[in-house]
Order: sequence, then C-alpha cells, then structure tokens
Amino acid sequence: ESEPSARNKKRGEAIVTEQTEQKADVVGYWRANLRLLVILLLVWAGVSLGLSIILVEPLNTIKLGGFPLGFWFAQQGSILVFVVLIWVYARLMDRLDVEYDVD
Repeated sequence: ESEPSARNKKRGEAIVTEQTEQKADVVGYWRANLRLLVILLLVWAGVSLGLSIILVEPLNTIKLGGFPLGFWFAQQGSILVFVVLIWVYARLMDRLDVEYDVD
C-alpha cells in the first residue's frame, strides 16, 4: 500500500512543480508585456508632450515642408509616432509570445 501512495505523492509533486513553473512563466510574460507597454507609452508621451507642447518654441524655428517643426509634431508627428509604436509593439509581442510559448 505504501508503493501506490508514494507513486501518487510523486505524481502530485510533479503536478505542483509544473503548475508553479507555468505560473512563473505567466508572471514573467505579463511583467515583460507591461514593461514594454510602459516604455512605449513613455516614448509616445515624450513625443506628444515634449516635442509638441514643451519644446514647441525652439522647434518652431525649424521648418519642415514650409511648416514650423513644433506645429508639425503637434499635428502629424505624434500620430505617426503612435502608428509606428503600434507596429513596434506588435513585432515585439510576437517575439515575446514565441519566447514564452504563447499561442
């Protein structure tokens, strides 16, 4: 009777170990995902706020296509940066999914 109970105990320990490893993978995956989100949102905020609001006066001394660069960042630049960041996020998340074996 001790043999089946020892076998069940080992099987139970293997299941617990596997669940712990899966949980660690999930936590690592979401940490990496949130870190990526924070970095990309900080870039977007830096471009949107920094270049189109805070640094608008110095940038307006530079012309791009006949328009002041500060105006260009406020109207077009932050939108284009946002679209590029969406593309970057999708590419990096694909890599993260492969790294953590997420379907």
